[in-house]
Amino acid sequence: MNDKTEELRDIFTDVTDGEETITESQENTRGSLERDERSDDERLESVVTQLRERYEFETPLEDEELIAVANGFYDGRDDATIAADLGSDAETVFEARMALHLVGEDDADEVDLVAIRDREEDDETLAEEYGVTAADIRRFRRVAAAKDESRAANDRYREEFDSILADADLSAQMATDVREDGLEDATEGMETDVDF
Repeated sequence: MNDKTEELRDIFTDVTDGEETITESQENTRGSLERDERSDDERLESVVTQLRERYEFETPLEDEELIAVANGFYDGRDDATIAADLGSDAETVFEARMALHLVGEDDADEVDLVAIRDREEDDETLAEEYGVTAADIRRFRRVAAAKDESRAANDRYREEFDSILADADLSAQMATDVREDGLEDATEGMETDVDF
């Protein structure tokens, strides 16, 4: 070794506390996004638990049933259908959906929620004004309250449901589309009208 090399070696040894070599372990990762290793059911249970703890809502439904409500909502089923599957009633499912911040597009399409949100008139007065029933006004007010609650939480819980349930549906649809496209490409130009 020449003097410069030996001097560099001494500096390296001083800096590394006498270690001869320094290596950094490397991980073989795919992509830069971290993946939540919990199952979808575990993640759903976590969201439901967080909502229960934060808002302390009352419902006769157990956590597993609330998860079923969320799944049914994302599957596009209405409250009555979900209720029938749970052996419950549509009103209980509706209240559970609102507690979970799962407001659908058709939950209050007849009345402007902003208009009734801060109105102090009773339900009957507003019902007469809007030409709906008092029960409808109570429902619309519940929808408005659920939207406000969700917005106050920056839609965090709704986004979590979206990431678990909507992304799962999207992944399944993409896999189906890929299979169909692959089959279409494989059979392109083949004679399919064959008599035996």
